[in-house]
Amino acid sequence: MKTVAFVPIKLNNQRTPGKNTKKFDDGTPLITVFLKTLVKCTEIDELYVFCSNESIKEYLIPGVKFLKRPEFLDTQEATPQDIISEFMKLIDADIYAVCHCTSPFVSVKHINKCFNSVKEGKYDSAFTGEKIQRLLWNAENKPINFNAENIPRTQDLNPIYSEVSATYVFRKEVFTRYKRRIGINPLIVEVSGIECVDIDYPEDFEIANAIYMMIINNRKDDNK
Repeated sequence: MKTVAFVPIKLNNQRTPGKNTKKFDDGTPLITVFLKTLVKCTEIDELYVFCSNESIKEYLIPGVKFLKRPEFLDTQEATPQDIISEFMKLIDADIYAVCHCTSPFVSVKHINKCFNSVKEGKYDSAFTGEKIQRLLWNAENKPINFNAENIPRTQDLNPIYSEVSATYVFRKEVFTRYKRRIGINPLIVEVSGIECVDIDYPEDFEIANAIYMMIINNRKDDNK
């Protein structure tokens, strides 16, 4: 059973230009940090970066292949389904994973768990998610998950899960049949703490940088 993971990269991000290759304070680019995690995942047979611009090659590390993608995937109109479809036209596999470097701190253990759950056949797909047990309101000023007249303890709320975009693992037939990366019987692999960091805006990168530098400095202290 062949498993393939790919990291779609667009260099002209609208909300945070250049974020995928933006460097942390020690000079390490965001994408490289994430790739260092993915290459440690024993359940991945082949790992690609899927990008239209060959300049991304300078950020790759051993164990990662470059695959050139059509430039129309860089437009605002391109959807995640478009990206997956184009990749699958080029690379055949039994199980695919779309991985996003904007969630750089998800652990190897949790990514491997996504793959294992799909390989074993109990689930048709798996993704990383954050459990939320907070009092939530919608844009119409209405409570979403509780009765405002009888406010519960947050620990008693039914949990809601927010997708963490580090990895989406799915069987080939899930996408060919449903045209989506999450099937009808998915496993949500719960992540927490720094693993839930998602970089969309410049301030998100600053938070990620602070976390990354703390990790690096702690490693230096441990090696003293």
